[in-house]
Parts: sequence; C-alpha cells; structure tokens
Amino acid sequence: MKLALIRRQFTATGGAELYLQRLLGALAARGHELHLFAEGWDNSPANVTLHRVETNATRATRNIRFAEAVKENLAREKFDCVFSLERTLQQDVYRAGDGLHRVWLKRREQFSPWWKNLLGPGAFHKNLIALENQTFDPRNTRRVIVNSEMVRREILENFSYPAERIHLVRNGVDVARFQRGDRAATRAKLGVKENEFLFLFVGSGWERKGLKFALGAFDLLKKKYPALKFAVIGKDHAPASAPDGVMFPAAVRDLENYYAAADLFLFPPIYEPSANVVIEALAAGLPVITSANNGAGEIISENVTGNVVREFWKPEALATAAEKWISQPRRVSADLSALSLERNVSETLAVLELAAKEKAR
Repeated sequence: MKLALIRRQFTATGGAELYLQRLLGALAARGHELHLFAEGWDNSPANVTLHRVETNATRATRNIRFAEAVKENLAREKFDCVFSLERTLQQDVYRAGDGLHRVWLKRREQFSPWWKNLLGPGAFHKNLIALENQTFDPRNTRRVIVNSEMVRREILENFSYPAERIHLVRNGVDVARFQRGDRAATRAKLGVKENEFLFLFVGSGWERKGLKFALGAFDLLKKKYPALKFAVIGKDHAPASAPDGVMFPAAVRDLENYYAAADLFLFPPIYEPSANVVIEALAAGLPVITSANNGAGEIISENVTGNVVREFWKPEALATAAEKWISQPRRVSADLSALSLERNVSETLAVLELAAKEKAR
C-alpha cells in the first residue's frame, strides 16, 4: 500500500514519536511505500519519503495551521490510506495515542494549585479541543485506533463516534532489546549496592507523569527502609529538593540497562493513554506500579506483574503497594507476545487495510 502517515513533530524523547519510528521501520520492512508528513524529523528514518509541512503560526494556532497545511498537501497526491497520529482535519485512520486533550485538562485541574485554574483554558487548549471535535467527527475519520480501553471509553463518553469503528491495538515494543540489559554494570555505574533496592521512573513532562507522587511515596518508604535508591530518567526541570537517595542520571539511550538494574518501576501519571515505558519495564521483567489513570495498567496482573493504584496521589497508597515488592524482590513474567511490536504492527496494518478497502469502494 501507499501510506501517508502524519505526526507534527518528532522529538528524541517523545513516546508517540518513538512508537512511530518503530512502526515505520516495521512497515517499510513489509514493503509498503511510506510517506511521512511532519514539520520536522530528527534523523529521518530510512525508506520513508519525508514531506516537510511548513507552518508559520503562534503556539495557540500551530496545531490548527498544521492540520490545514497537511490537508492541502495530501490533496496533491493520492494515497491508499492516510494514517494520522495527530489531531487533523481528515484522515482514513486516526490513532488516538495522545488520548483526549479535554480529559487531560480535567485531570490536570484536579491536581493543580487553585490559582492555576482561575483563568480556565487559554487559546491553545481551546483550539486543540476544537480540532479534537473535528477529528472525532465520523465524517472526517473512517476508523480510530486506541491503545487502551480507557481511551475507548473516553471517546464514547465525549463524542458521537460509532463504537464499531474504534479498534483496540495495544502498544508494542522491541521485547528482545529490553531483555538484554546489564544489571551489574549499570548498578555499579549508579553506585547502587547489591543489597540496596532500586526504584526507577522514566518519562518526560514530570507534572503529567506524576513524579511528585512517586517521590512522596519514596520519601515515606525511605524512613522505614534506609537501603532504598531511586533513579529518575527523563527530560524536565529537576525539583528544588528531592529525598535522599534520588538520582537524576543524564539523558540515556540504553534504557534496557536501567530496567535491568532496577527492582521496581514506579510510574503514577495524572493522565497517560498507555505508557510505552510500562510495556518496556514488563518486557524487561521489572514489576510495575502505576496509576489508575494510565491505560497501560490494563495489562498488569495485580500482585503478579505489578499493581494499579487508584488513589495514586496519596503517598501512603503508593508506598503500601511498593512495600510488597520491597519485602520480596523478584522479577516478573508477562505475556511477551502481547507486548511485541510485531503484534502491534500486524493489528495496526489490519485496520489500515480495512480502511483502504472502504476508501477504494
């Protein structure tokens, strides 16, 4: 098939962009003709024709201008299927990998200081919500892919989009990569002794990812278990103060080594459609504690591969869940086939082929 894929901007740390990079490689390997429409792309992937979409706009209008420009660009060429990973005006398949912006705003309002909510959402957020309305208009989008049941429910609760046109395709990762980590060497690099229990957090945008909740729980546990360490990996401003034992390693590319080095993955986001880092951790055999606002929690077997905490904003709730794993440190065994990128690509391609057949009629 001749496929057009849309993502506004690639960043080296973005989960959705990394997902798209892997997907492009897998689709190219299967012989599909790939065209990527984006403002820019660091390290443009091989076997992909890049269409640079120029947008000259302010932050408030940038997403809308990009969507309009993409529509104009797509009209110049014929594609079997247009697959968008961005809120855009017209596409055959939309992957709601970023979830719903209106839901994120509600979650953020729950946990932000009162004074931050006085003025309500600004122009950027209002424009993005308006664009979201266009995207989930069934006249503009043939099929929708969601990466969790949580996002499916949110779509049905907020839009009149046909349920039968929503497809669940869970995220996938390179499972083999995350089983190759070097535990001993990485713990030595971090200065973590064999008898010390190491927590791990991975993610950028620490407000949304819930780092403050994780640090609060760690601080509580540290009083009872002095031999605890915590490695926080991601791009953001380090907090003014952090509990003793918390480390902020510089940006790393060998995440598989850190998953291998850690004893527990603690990731309690305010809102996360389905975090790739949870899948990576499980692929590495690392138990995971996450929040009920993370769609990836749906693949966790309670007390077997981790825990999903409802009141994740309470340090004692996270600490109670973590204490079970501290008292009995162990690796876990998840269904690796369900975590694989190959499974994700096959299921995604099935939806794209279905939309292409509908389009050709």
